[in-house]
Order: sequence, then C-alpha cells, then structure tokens
Amino acid sequence: MANTEVNKLWGGRFVGDTDPIMEKFNASIAYDQRMWDADIRGSKAYVKALEKAKLVSTEEMEQILNGMDQIHGEWSKGAFVIKAGDEDIHTANERRLKELIGAPAGKLHTGRSRNDQVVTDMRLWLRDAITTLTNDTLQLISTMVERAAAEIEVLFPGYTHMQRAQPIRWSHWILSHAVAFRRDVERLLEIKKRVNVLPLGSGAIAGTPFDIDRELLQKELAFDGISLNSMDATGQRDFVVEFLFWASLCLTHLSKMAEDLMLYSTKEFSFVALSDAYSTGSSLMPQKKNADIWMCRVHDDTEGLPSTYNKDLQYESIFDKEAMFDCYDTVQAVLQVTTGVMSTLKINQSVMEAALSPDMLATDLAYFLVRKGVPFREAHGISGKAVFTAESKNIALNQLTAEDLSAVSPLFGSDVSSVWDYRSSVEQYSAPGGTAKTSITAQVEHLRTWLKKQAQ
Repeated sequence: MANTEVNKLWGGRFVGDTDPIMEKFNASIAYDQRMWDADIRGSKAYVKALEKAKLVSTEEMEQILNGMDQIHGEWSKGAFVIKAGDEDIHTANERRLKELIGAPAGKLHTGRSRNDQVVTDMRLWLRDAITTLTNDTLQLISTMVERAAAEIEVLFPGYTHMQRAQPIRWSHWILSHAVAFRRDVERLLEIKKRVNVLPLGSGAIAGTPFDIDRELLQKELAFDGISLNSMDATGQRDFVVEFLFWASLCLTHLSKMAEDLMLYSTKEFSFVALSDAYSTGSSLMPQKKNADIWMCRVHDDTEGLPSTYNKDLQYESIFDKEAMFDCYDTVQAVLQVTTGVMSTLKINQSVMEAALSPDMLATDLAYFLVRKGVPFREAHGISGKAVFTAESKNIALNQLTAEDLSAVSPLFGSDVSSVWDYRSSVEQYSAPGGTAKTSITAQVEHLRTWLKKQAQ
C-alpha cells in the first residue's frame, strides 16, 4: 500500500498509513467544515502577509487568492467534495487548492500552524455568530417592547411562590423579561470584544520566525486587536467558555419566560393561547395542544487542560468547536421561536382580569393604614387579621362589612372602600420600575431608545 501520509499537513516523519479507526477518530471535518468561509478568509489574508514578507511571489499570491475564491464558490454552491484524508477544514481546503493551482499551494502554510489557524477560524466564525445572535435578541426585545406598549391597559395577577400575589400590568410581566434579554445583549457585546482578537501569526506555540505583518492580518480580517502571547493565543479557549456561559444564561432567561407562558396557556389559567405554529400535539390524545417548543440543551460542564494546544481542545471538550456550534444552533433557534411566539400570542384579557381576587389587595389594605400613620409592621398584622376574618366567614376580603373592619381596627372607616379597586391598586406603583401606567410607559420608551442606539 502506498504511503499517503505525505498528503497530510503533518505526514513527513511518518512511514506507514494511519489506522483507519485512528483516522476517523482524529478527523474533525464532519463538524468543523462549518468554518469553511472563515478558513478561506484567514488563508487569503495570510497569503497577503506572506507576499509582503517575500515568502511568495506576487504571481503565486494571485494564484492562491484566485484558487481560494474558486473554493469559496464550491462551498457556497454545495459543490465542494470532501475526500478521504480530509482530516479537517484546513486540510480539505489546502488539498483542494493544490488540485486547482499545483505547487504554489504548498507555500500557503509557511510559518503557520493549524494551532493558530483553527483558533483564528473559530474567532472569525464566533464573531459572525455573535452578530447574528445579537440581532436575533434585539428583534425579540423589540417585539416584546411593542407588545407591552400595545397591551398596557391589561391587568392580571402577579405571582410569587406560584401563588397570587399582587395585581400588575401584563406589560410589566413582558418587560420584566425584556430587560433581562437586554442584559444578555450587553454581555454578548462585551464577549465579542474579547473574541475579536487576532491569533494568526502565533504559529504552533513559539510564534513565527518570518517577517509576518500581524497588523496587516489584523486589518485584513477586521480584528480589534492582536494577541499578546503566542502560547496563550493558540492554547486558550476561554472566549468559547464565555460564550457557552452566555448561552446558558440566555437560555435560562428564555426558559423562565417559557415556563410562565406554558403555565398561562393551560386550561386552568387560559390567560394566553399559543399559535398552532408554535405548539405540538399528542400521539394519543387528540385534544392536546402542548406548549413544549422551548425544550433545549446547552453545555455547562467544566474541564481543566494543560497549557497550549492539546487534542482535548478538539475531542470531547466543552471548550471547542462542537460545543460552540451546538450552543449557537440552540440559542438561535430558541430566540427565533420565542420571537415568533411573542408576535403571535393571543391573550384572554377578560380571563386575566377575572383572575384578580380581593385577597390580592391585602397589601393595599395595610398601605391604607400606613397612610394614616400606622407603622407598616403593625399595619401588616391588622391586614392579616382582616384576611383571617374574611376566611372565617368564608367571604371575599372586600365583602367584609364596615363593622367587621372596624372590629379589626377603628382606623378602617368608610373611605376603606377605595382599596377595592384593581386599577387604583396598580396605579399607586408609579415609582420608576413599578407597574403603574406612567412607569410602564417610561420603561417602554427607555427600551425603545436603547434599541435605536443598538441599531446605529
């Protein structure tokens, strides 16, 4: 059998063929081919640096650039053919380049290692992915903000510990999630700053011995900065870990909202109805309409690795490409689905407002006494006694007579009737961040202004 190792980027010192099982185990082309565009961009920039360093001629550079453009076209059309021995995206592209232009292709890897090549590809790919996820999250926030503005008059029960707590605006609930997503955007933009650092020109570990202009590479690839240390540049994946953490946190925020909506869409609540486009059914029970569209997974393990590049960064590592791709796919899908849900969701305003109950105004009853000078702790206790009295009589809190209330506290006069109004209750929370209409309007305008800034 002929030795094929010379066709590999690392085959020179090996005299036998790689075991087929080892070949399959070592390959990453099945998933890292997603970085084909980033790999081509990196190679096109690198050959320009090689030409400036007089390591390739201008003619050779043009051949390589033209060849890479042709390879780009093949990938774009889905016509690129992966062959046996294409260990990864770098090997595949260089193999194809040699088929197209011959010997000059062998000069492209001068001074470059797959160690700095792969991390460059990852940073380019993730930078683009972050832009996409940022836009998707902004679209979700915008959808939610406009819905909050349109449905600002709708009241419904707010819950703590899964129990009815206080009357709030439906818009207040929407915005409580929108502001969490805004923080997700801000975190993602911070991560992007640390992703957008050029590692190319670091070689395998020690740097490059050639006169490679890394500032040229930075400009060509639109990086904000250049890595400071070659060992750190090739051996670290902390930018991926940050992204994975972000994905986990963002999905936690999405899951929190999803849990509420799944609960609100049950027959027991019937506050909202999901579009059929974002629901599933049962294989047994024809009547079922399940809001289980948000089921997803994300990596959240941790792992310690030795310094610089190791295969652990490729196989079974939460720090590398597969985890990065998986998290991106998951988060993007969930963001897009959630935007669809929030844009098509139907609310049952009458059911929401019918779910408000007088016991939810017990705090307001305490505040009524506070406004008459009673310390809150004392007022809280008095209100609690009023609740107990209503429960003992098996009547609603607002059905207590003037005599019932005066027996609890002489401060309860005829003016206590003003407490039993849900809209008045909501409107008292007018401080910034509250559920009063003026506060909700301010929140909406604040987020609209912020969204406009992100679009600039």
